[in-house]
Amino acid sequence: MRFRGEDLVGEFTGFTDRPAFADARGIADNLVSAYVDEELDRVDLIFNRYISPLTQYVWTQTLLPIQEAEVLGQGAADEVDEEDEDSSDLAEAHRKALWVYEPEPEELLAELIPEYAQLSVYRALLESTASEHGARMTAMRNAADNAKDVISDLTLEMNRVRQAEITQEILEVVAGAEGLS
Repeated sequence: MRFRGEDLVGEFTGFTDRPAFADARGIADNLVSAYVDEELDRVDLIFNRYISPLTQYVWTQTLLPIQEAEVLGQGAADEVDEEDEDSSDLAEAHRKALWVYEPEPEELLAELIPEYAQLSVYRALLESTASEHGARMTAMRNAADNAKDVISDLTLEMNRVRQAEITQEILEVVAGAEGLS
């Protein structure tokens, strides 16, 4: 980010090899408190998403504000058979249901959002670590394969040179023997 001329509010280093949940908790708590204090209006996680040792993608996830989640009953009409009256009644009941949260939604969100942020940051750290190890493993495998190819080529060249020297020595011995006869 510095290379791109961006101002950094903070930086977290030194734990990419073996990230611990405590590291993620510290990062997430800083981000959530800065968001709550309105120092930040948006928090995006940008990390390497691990697919396989050969494939990793740069991934962006909006951490805060939390995007609207799909609620039970939302989109239920798409899944029901229009001719089945019981199914359509069930979907309608879901849409009109009064959801009661205990404790109150504000208290619940005050507990869940930090947990969500901590788990999301921890997941990003783990996926980035797995991606780095996968990329290193692939690079080392490629380097070992290239080294084997170089060794094979050099061994073949060394054998050709040695064979040429032996042939040259045999020709000199034969030429010397012919000169004596």
